[in-house]
This record gives sequence, C-alpha cells and structure tokens, in this order.
Amino acid sequence: MSKDIIQEDLQRMSEAKLPWRELHGKTVFVTGATGMLASYVTWLLLYLHEHAGINVSVVALCRNRQKAEQYFGSYVGKSYFRLLIQDVCNPIAYEGQVDYVFHLAGNASPHFINTDPVGIMKCNLQGTINVLELARHHDVKRVLFASTREVYGKNEDAEQLNESAFGTLDPLDDRSCYPESKRAAESLLKSYALQYGVLFNTVRIAHSYGPTMNLENDGRVMADLISDVVAGRSIVLKSTGTAVRAFLYVTDAVIGMFTVLFLGEPSTAYNLANETEPISIKDLALLLTSFRKDIDLKLVYDTRQQDNTKGYCTYKRIALDTRKSEALGWSPHISLKEGLTRTFIKTQIGVL
Repeated sequence: MSKDIIQEDLQRMSEAKLPWRELHGKTVFVTGATGMLASYVTWLLLYLHEHAGINVSVVALCRNRQKAEQYFGSYVGKSYFRLLIQDVCNPIAYEGQVDYVFHLAGNASPHFINTDPVGIMKCNLQGTINVLELARHHDVKRVLFASTREVYGKNEDAEQLNESAFGTLDPLDDRSCYPESKRAAESLLKSYALQYGVLFNTVRIAHSYGPTMNLENDGRVMADLISDVVAGRSIVLKSTGTAVRAFLYVTDAVIGMFTVLFLGEPSTAYNLANETEPISIKDLALLLTSFRKDIDLKLVYDTRQQDNTKGYCTYKRIALDTRKSEALGWSPHISLKEGLTRTFIKTQIGVL
C-alpha cells in the first residue's frame, strides 16, 4: 500500500450503488469536518465532484484553521468548497445555499469526557440547536446526525439492541455528559421536525475507526492501542483484556450514513455497526502487535487496583441490531484485519 490509501477508500465509496446524482447541484454542510468520520464525508463529496461528474458543493465547518487547512488546503479557493472557521456552539451565520447537513461535530473521547464534560454537552445541545436553526432557515432537505450506541444506556437483558431498545441512564454518572446529551440532541431533532418540518435522520454508530482517527489523548481502546504500536511502545492492559468489542471501518460507516440519507425513512434512527467480527481487547492488542515486524512488542498486564474505568462505559456489551439499516441495502464490507492494515499504514504517513 501507499500514501494513496485514503484515495483508494474514496474511490471504493464512490462506486457504492447509491443515488449519488441526487447531490448534483446541491450544497452539503458538514460540521466538525476534520473529525474522523466527517473528514471522510467531506473528501468523498469533493471526490464525487472531481471524479464522478456530480456538481456538489461543500461547506466545511471547523474550529481549528491550521488543522482544517492541513486537511482541505488544496481545495481552498475552489468554487465548490467553502471553509467556515468557527465553533458550532456559536450561531452559524451562513447565508449561502444549503441542501443537506451532516452534523458530525462532537467528541466521544474518554479523555474529554473526564476533562471537558461541559464542552461535550454544549456541542451536543447548543451546537445542535445552532445547526437546526441553520437547517430551518435554509429549508434543507435532510439533517444527518451522528449519534452513538450509548444512547441505549444500560440494557443488559436484551439479546440485541434495536432502535427501540432503550435502557436506563443515570444523569449523575460521571460520564453521562456524553450519552445524555446525545439523547437530548436526538430529541431536539425530533422537536424541530414536529414544530418546523425539519427532516432528519440519526445514525447510532458503534466503535468506528480509520486512518484519520485521533491517536493523541483520546482514551478509546482502538486509538490507544494503535498509538502504542505506531510509537513502538509495549501495550499495557489495565484489565484481563477479556472485554469484547466489534469495530466498524470508517468507509462502512460513511456509506451507511449516505445510505440512510438517501433511502432512510425521514425522522427516524438507524444503527450502524459491524457485528460480524467481535474480538476481545487482548486479541485485538495481539493482532495489532503483529503489524510491527521490526521490533518485538510486548503485551503487559497491570491489573493492580486503580480507577481504570473513569470516562469509560462499563455496561455489559450487547450487540447492535443492524437489520433496519441492512433492509436499505447497507452492510459492512471491510474486515477488521483489512481495516486495521489501512489504518496502521496511514497513521505513519499523514493525511491527504
């Protein structure tokens, strides 16, 4: 593989059997555009413009100008791309055309759940209100909101979590800033649909990963393990590693989002996950160490009594039921090993 891994991902996604022509002549507004999923959404839209003859324009909202120019600098000045530098928590004063909105700004990192819970809630609450006000005044066709499996809360009796399988959430739990504000954001979307006719879909995504994931101060298991392997550090597991997760590669998540945007029933939710390859944290760590042939990485256990759960969801894992999304024609295609290979190589090379 080469530094063109993301370009290969974009080409693959553009070949998905979706009604891409519906984007012709339209403008798509993407919040949090330098995030892992949002960057792929933005690049895919630009790829469709440049390589598929689809005259779609993109407005990319980002907080950090330096990072935004690192990701999208080659498109600045082009007629079909607009970079909007601001915090989504501030009113969005954009007067141009907007037809679709991907509201993907937000932070799920345990690091920020611990250090900036207020900021997480502001983004999901005030940020979502600002996005919906933009959508209302521009009469957009659809808002696509990235939610999370965590909105289901604690529901340990279910065999699978379908889109109605809600359990309990303690609003005073230290990490509830994230799932509670995502729940409230979904209620905001529904409220704007009822009161103002703003159509939306919410996608509840589980454990996505990919080449543009943040490896610094994230705290999620995939990012932390890949960061250790890339840096050549021994992996220290602060548990037995028996907990199981199932991971969704970024291209499968993005295609899932566009599938829901084009084909989903308006103002409803859809689960997106890859439950075909559940894996224990220990086995994931061992798999990742195999990517470094040049050094002998060790897997070390440090299970001494300490607070290892702060910022993390400690509920029993229940698989997401994705049959509703699959009924639209979507299914994950990238295996865990292939996705990790693409992610690991790209993290050593840089972004586009």
